[in-house]
Amino acid sequence: MSATYYFAIVGTNDSPLYEAEFGVQRDESKYLNQFVVHAALDLVDDAQFMSNACYLKTVDRYNDWNVSAYVAPSNTRLMLLHEAKADEAIRLFFTDCHELYLKTLLNPFYESNSPIQSQTFDAKVNTLAKKHLL
Repeated sequence: MSATYYFAIVGTNDSPLYEAEFGVQRDESKYLNQFVVHAALDLVDDAQFMSNACYLKTVDRYNDWNVSAYVAPSNTRLMLLHEAKADEAIRLFFTDCHELYLKTLLNPFYESNSPIQSQTFDAKVNTLAKKHLL
């Protein structure tokens, strides 16, 4: 069975800017994934003041799932719901996704804190997931 991942970029106003699922997903788990990640936002806010690092590792657990977080200097949160314990691979995934997000912010046609609907962005995130996570 393949590993499953749910990735979200959450803006400064706690609204999702981007969501993606990797690996095998069940339809009924989509909303549960969103709920678990959203519930972990308060823990991310607490953990970011305890560390100087952007990558906060695992900040929450739900049953067999872990929630890892990466907080950008702009307070945008990159969140990953996962089963596996692969801290280095997740850190590299977050770092590459943050760089990709920064390139999106530099686009004059992108409005900050609005949902990212670019198919190119989606394809690149999926490529990064295959490279680091799957």
